[in-house]
Amino acid sequence: MAATTSQSATALRRGWTTGACATAAARAAYTALLTGAFPDPVEITLPKGEQPAFALAIEEAGAGWARAGIVKDAGDDPDVTHGALIVATVRHGKQGAGVSFKAGEGVGTVTKPGLPVAPGEPAINPAPRKMIREILEAVADAEGVAADIEVEISIPGGEALASSTWNPRLGIEGGLSILGTTGIVHPFSCSAWIHAIHSGIDVASAEGLTHLAGATGSTSEAAVKKLHNLDDQALIDMGDFVGGMLKHLRTHPVARITIAGGFAKMTKFAQGRLDLHSGRSQVDFEWLGERIEEAGGNIELCDVSRKANSALEVLEAARAKNIGIAGVVADHARKVAQDTLRSSEMRVDIVIVDRQGEVIARAE
Repeated sequence: MAATTSQSATALRRGWTTGACATAAARAAYTALLTGAFPDPVEITLPKGEQPAFALAIEEAGAGWARAGIVKDAGDDPDVTHGALIVATVRHGKQGAGVSFKAGEGVGTVTKPGLPVAPGEPAINPAPRKMIREILEAVADAEGVAADIEVEISIPGGEALASSTWNPRLGIEGGLSILGTTGIVHPFSCSAWIHAIHSGIDVASAEGLTHLAGATGSTSEAAVKKLHNLDDQALIDMGDFVGGMLKHLRTHPVARITIAGGFAKMTKFAQGRLDLHSGRSQVDFEWLGERIEEAGGNIELCDVSRKANSALEVLEAARAKNIGIAGVVADHARKVAQDTLRSSEMRVDIVIVDRQGEVIARAE
């Protein structure tokens, strides 16, 4: 990896997601397929505009195909894929087929519903697919050809690495997932991140802002910013540490705090979890079944929840029956927030956002 960003000597070093590495490898391979030359380093543009460049670890080509590989650098994050080789092999596809995806060695295949991609598909999440598709279309356009390409992503040794992740439980078989919404891995450090949350609250308060919003990720942050027309300064990068944010607000109160996140993380919060990281808290499907009943669902729908593979599966099943499970979860999450704040004076509201960034429930 050849790109770095400006950080202090004591700051935790950021890294790059498997999605960013796969995108860069795909661009290098497709460029070589069309021109005969591998760009090295290869540069990509991430969703927020950053332009890292990646050194190639492998360059191979043959009749009708090309392959490039990048060693993933996760920075100071203890990521299971740190140091893994992310490989993209591209081949000419059928005319008019566009960009298609294939799981190679070490990349899993989805076998159960409730995940962002359908059963039978490679475990390459929507955001990396979008990044790869857009960059390959740009390469094709520059060369004056149609972007009819088969992209195979592989991670040698990925199946063994996946055994230490949640993939087997989620029904992702055969390997790892290609993930990342921003392309950047933020290093996991409870103390450093919580300190940053506290600093964000303090700075916003000093600026005279009275309505702040803490979001679990970029999608929910964008949604709550739009919903309430908030300044960037009012947005707290809460991540999984909702407890760290609320406990600081006990002694540094503001007039109003909005907590925004996806259905799964807000479910964990509604269950009373103050750390929403997947490695330290899990969705309680028995609890969700009880919330289905609370929302008016029948016993069959409650059983679907208790046997579900993911929170998204429960949400989709409830929405198909017009059962407002997200609203019930939002109400419970708001109560947990109020109890954690230990104050009735601060206005608290919850916003639950789907994967497309649409608000699906609010509790005020």
